[in-house]
Amino acid sequence: MAPKSVQTAPEAPSDPKHAARATRTAGRQMRSRLLDGASQLFKERGLAGTSISDIAAAADAFPSQITYYFRTKEALFVEAACRDMLYVARAAEEAALQARTPHDYTRALVETVTATDSVAFFTEALTLTRRRQDLAPLVERTIERLHGEGMRAYAGQIERHGWKSLRDPDASSRRFWALAIGVMVEGYAMGRSAEELCSEMLRVLGDQATTTSAADSARLRLVGDNYEPDGERSA
Repeated sequence: MAPKSVQTAPEAPSDPKHAARATRTAGRQMRSRLLDGASQLFKERGLAGTSISDIAAAADAFPSQITYYFRTKEALFVEAACRDMLYVARAAEEAALQARTPHDYTRALVETVTATDSVAFFTEALTLTRRRQDLAPLVERTIERLHGEGMRAYAGQIERHGWKSLRDPDASSRRFWALAIGVMVEGYAMGRSAEELCSEMLRVLGDQATTTSAADSARLRLVGDNYEPDGERSA
């Protein structure tokens, strides 16, 4: 008796779109791991003191993957520094959300920024791009994001609390980051602590905005008390 043939279900064709998404996700995860490992090593050892093999080992990757995703160690250095700078900017904005006065807002920003070495790391990337102009566009985009997102965050706080800004939000944001870079470069060269960097930056920044004065509030209350709809006054 001939054996019965076994019918097997045909294999479902693979989904090219799903495969492409999985590949992109894996690629993003690998880039993120490489950036994480590189950022820590670069800040500890500097560009010259960190090898591609060191970064690959820290990220559990192959050295060839670094050159595949970033081409050169210098390009990885600049991208890691730019990413760190945007991370610290976001952390500073989040820390300042609970501020109730302009002084508290500025202090929250400054304390967050000076507590890390991300600004110094970014400054090294700025210096590197002077010799590697092919890496300058990433730094330029990062600076514009810093200014744009800082301006929106500051403008939002001004509107939310009714503060009076001493400068327009764009100028305030650009001034903040320019001073942060200058103060921290000088401070690291002088061996200053995070607390000293914070004090110096607060001193140089000064007031960025003021609250509504008591006199203004009194005038507003007076107008509000005396005003009646249709131009009539209360008896």
